[in-house]
Amino acid sequence: MMRIDLHTHSSVSDGTDPPGELVAKAAAAGLDVVALTDHDTAAGWAQAAAVAEREGVELVRGMEISTTHEHRSVHLLAYFLDPAHPVLDAELDRILRGRDSRVPGICERLVAAGIEIDEADVRRAAGDAVAAGRPHVADALVAKGVVADRTEAFERFLKPGRPGYVHRYASPLVDMVGVVRAAGGVSVVAHPWGRGSRRALDVETLGMLRDLGLDGLEVDHEDHDAAERAELRAIAHGLDLVVTGSSDHHGLGKVGHHLGVNTTAPEEYERLLARRPPAT
Repeated sequence: MMRIDLHTHSSVSDGTDPPGELVAKAAAAGLDVVALTDHDTAAGWAQAAAVAEREGVELVRGMEISTTHEHRSVHLLAYFLDPAHPVLDAELDRILRGRDSRVPGICERLVAAGIEIDEADVRRAAGDAVAAGRPHVADALVAKGVVADRTEAFERFLKPGRPGYVHRYASPLVDMVGVVRAAGGVSVVAHPWGRGSRRALDVETLGMLRDLGLDGLEVDHEDHDAAERAELRAIAHGLDLVVTGSSDHHGLGKVGHHLGVNTTAPEEYERLLARRPPAT
């Protein structure tokens, strides 16, 4: 059976492996299909594609777009889309500028909390990422010995309500579903009930998003327990949404999310392919 992982990150966003190395590791892990879904950018696609061809892996070009709904963060996985579509391109630029521009504010808040950190520390941790963000602040805190890992950094300092949290811009989810379709893509809500998002994504809301053009739900994800997966799978079937499963791999940046830890059934992948809008 084909092994398909539709959610991974490289060092272009907040993973730790360069795009080509990520694809090579996917091949070594026995994956037949892997999606590169860096946050709000297609910058890693070309390098990933070159290695995918050499390794005999099918690359799905995608991204994980930062959106909000009901004042909660929701991540939207988008596949097969044209990143040069004018509306999408402008919105991604706005999101990335919002991500990057809050770094000084985060550092200021952390300094006020008694932590010695500055913007240069974060830029250094970000390396070749297209924009620095909270994961890179977390990496800088790890490098300084303030915390043991990213998880501790978010829990103590970086998630909403913590001393270093600074709000940033993200697109309205209800708008972005349509933008992705206009750009030739299909959309899947990432880890819909992970990280406290269940209240914002009940069955009525998911039905509304389906009517707006949403194509699927990422059901099999490490943020969902067995009961949540079963409930989400039933909702997806009831709404005729594609069911996906993915690792959300970040290299060393996220523990327990190794490549292929969750996979998408081949028949569901075929359904996702079939939902691509007709070329215009």
